[in-house]
Amino acid sequence: MASSTPSPDVPGLAPAAPAHAPAGSHGEAHGEAHHGQQHPIGLYLKIWALLFVLSTLSYMVDYFHFEGYLRWTLILLFMVMKAGLIVGVFMHMAWERLALICAILLPPLCLLVLVGLMAMEADYTFLLRGAFFR
Repeated sequence: MASSTPSPDVPGLAPAAPAHAPAGSHGEAHGEAHHGQQHPIGLYLKIWALLFVLSTLSYMVDYFHFEGYLRWTLILLFMVMKAGLIVGVFMHMAWERLALICAILLPPLCLLVLVGLMAMEADYTFLLRGAFFR
């Protein structure tokens, strides 16, 4: 694969330099010793703009005085979308191997499931105590 062709996996992303690059390749010609992906600045600016839009939408939830489950659903949705963009792009998780992604993301997801189960159990216990201890 030639180094001038864009990566088919991620649009606008230059491919990584091969580990077996011959001496005198582009990286060594300029005295650079690093290998890896070079992300265009435009990608980061687009993600920054999208984060700004999502933050604005999050503040608009309070501005328009949404109440109840709709308010919390919108706030949590915008929060998760912003966190996903930050982790995926700024922490370079979108370009990592699946094993590393699973090792980082599965434990917190399991904890969220357990917290949800505990919340349901707490609600059941609260209602049961109300029925027997009036």
